[in-house]
Amino acid sequence: MLECNVSNTTPFLPEDWLTSRLPALERARAMLEKGDGPGGAFTGWVHLPRDYDKGEFSRIQAAAERIRGDSQALVVIGIGGSYLGARAVVELLRSPNFNLTRRDGPEIYFAGNGLSSDAMLEVIDLVKDKDFSVNVISKSGTTTEPAVAFRIFKALLEEKYGKEGAKTRIYATTDAHRGGLKGLADAEGYEEFVVPDAVGGRYSVLTAVGLLPIACAGVDIGALMEGAAQAMEALSRPGADNPAWQYAAARHALYTGGRKVEILAAYEPSFRFFGEWWKQLYGESEGKEHKGLFPASVEFTADLHSMGQYIQEGERLMFETVVRFARSRGSVAIPHDPDNVDGLNFLAGKDLSFVAEQAMRGTLLAHVDGGVPNLVVTVPGRCEKSVGWLIYFFEYACGLSGYLLGVNPFDQPGVEAYKNNMYALLGKPGYEERRAALEARLS
Repeated sequence: MLECNVSNTTPFLPEDWLTSRLPALERARAMLEKGDGPGGAFTGWVHLPRDYDKGEFSRIQAAAERIRGDSQALVVIGIGGSYLGARAVVELLRSPNFNLTRRDGPEIYFAGNGLSSDAMLEVIDLVKDKDFSVNVISKSGTTTEPAVAFRIFKALLEEKYGKEGAKTRIYATTDAHRGGLKGLADAEGYEEFVVPDAVGGRYSVLTAVGLLPIACAGVDIGALMEGAAQAMEALSRPGADNPAWQYAAARHALYTGGRKVEILAAYEPSFRFFGEWWKQLYGESEGKEHKGLFPASVEFTADLHSMGQYIQEGERLMFETVVRFARSRGSVAIPHDPDNVDGLNFLAGKDLSFVAEQAMRGTLLAHVDGGVPNLVVTVPGRCEKSVGWLIYFFEYACGLSGYLLGVNPFDQPGVEAYKNNMYALLGKPGYEERRAALEARLS
């Protein structure tokens, strides 16, 4: 279902790049399977495609159908892993222009992932005159960005539908037992879905965190989970032919050999937010103890006319991972032009996907010749099963990669630094001394 081609990476690596890492990969695999490595309490995602709560899954499908029937718009409130996975899948499987091209169901807007007044006002303006619902996603309910956004949209709903009517349009995805949002949802009677204790935010796209918004977009989440389950079974088998082992080993070998940046590239504009999801997955999982590859992403061929210059001839500090979709969803034939003013009649009659494939192949060879190793991850196409496979592949390889690097791939202690400073500067009770110290530094 998925292939990882490392042939354009091996010239940059020692001969034993994979064999020398097989024992460490086996240890990493065992820790993921048993959940007894660093951060093992957060490895519930490893068997999730097999062991997910089927009852909640049915409730997710029912809620999505209800939202699709009674709402012209859905506002998804969350930050980081609480929105990136859902947006990645919606855009990749439906369209980056989903709200313009949809044929049924609600428009979907994402809020609570920043603090821009202008962005907030835009979403408010887009939904205020429509029948809309809200899916608020937060394990604690107290993270500033989504909590502020929820206050705003909760007030809009209550003004529009009254308190009783609003509660039927609010869906809370939160902790099963505790937290501010859990308490509010219980008290108000919102329909609730669970952020599993054993699944961290950046690994949560295949839980209710991602599945409810994805289902509201009309995506077949059953097929998505089926693809992930196939990947789980395939990638659990140890050995040098395991594509997740190959990917993890190659990127670790490149890193220890001096490469510091991994660029994720694809030739589909709909892949853009999948790249954003991938950056959080690897950045938060590996960026610790002054270690880790810096994850970046580009959209080809557009970025070949901008970042392509640096990739081709800048510092040799990066390698590329290219995600290739083997099949397009449709066909576009290039027409013949009698005047041939652009000199492209040699392409007349050819399909646009053929041109894109040759652009990818030519770019890969040019970058390799320029000193940039290239891995190619190939999936059959943009369908639910393939995307489920791809999600699980990157998650599993990320767990392996973190353990190869010698860090805990499932915590994110560095994220708290900005939060504590922000709370202090905002005047949150209990942060008075920190606020005084920060204000003195900023004056």
